[in-house]
Order: sequence, then structure tokens, then C-alpha cells
Amino acid sequence: MKELEELNLPEDLVYTKDHEWARLEGEVVVVGISDYAQDQLGDIVFVELPEVGDSFEAGDEFGTLESVKAVSELYLPIGGEITAVNEELDDAPELINQDPYDGWIVKIKPNDPGDLDKLLDRNGYMGILKGDE
Repeated sequence: MKELEELNLPEDLVYTKDHEWARLEGEVVVVGISDYAQDQLGDIVFVELPEVGDSFEAGDEFGTLESVKAVSELYLPIGGEITAVNEELDDAPELINQDPYDGWIVKIKPNDPGDLDKLLDRNGYMGILKGDE
């Protein structure tokens, strides 16, 4: 397990209290799990993904990650429609462990891109991890 200071938490992302990250890329939001989440889960062996075209509200469960330790639900940081899923994860779920920011999970067309402003910046997320909140 990594120490908090060892975590890779890019400053250009926003985070949720549930350990997902989001990044706006043009008209879509890319979503994955944080370095902290993948580190806590251990070796990820299976990813359950939604279908392209599925719609969700912010905070809805949209899939699961199965590791050698546990099954963990995934929650969407913002509401919207799934426009892409990372199909590479079907055959290589360990990509999330190798690089959780390159190993994205879904892309969504947000209902309201302004919802990203409600999420945590790097410092806010680190505060959650340290138990400041």
C-alpha cells in the first residue's frame, strides 16, 4: 500500500469522495478511479461496464470493479449519457492498476458540464484521504 505522499493525483483532474476522477475533454467527460482507489483494491481482475447510450444521474452506480480483495461499485461523478467504454478493460482490467489515469473507464456526455465544479480539486481530495473532512 502506498503512503498518501506517494499517490499520483494529477492537479488537472477533479475527484469524488468515492475515489473516481473526471476530466473534461471537449464535449465529453472522461471518468476513471484514482490512484488511491486502485492501490486499495489491489490487483483488478474484472471490470463490469455499462452500455454506450445508457444514461445516469450524478452519484448513480454505473459498474463494478472486482479485485482479488473485493468487489467495488463505481459511481458517476456527474450525470450524463455514456458515449464510450474502455473496451480494452474487458481483456486487460489490470490496465487500471498500471495507470489509473490512462486506464479510463467511461466517457460521458454530461447533462450539465458545470457539475464538474461541484467536485473536489486535488487538495480537497487529499483532505478527504487524510481524514480532514
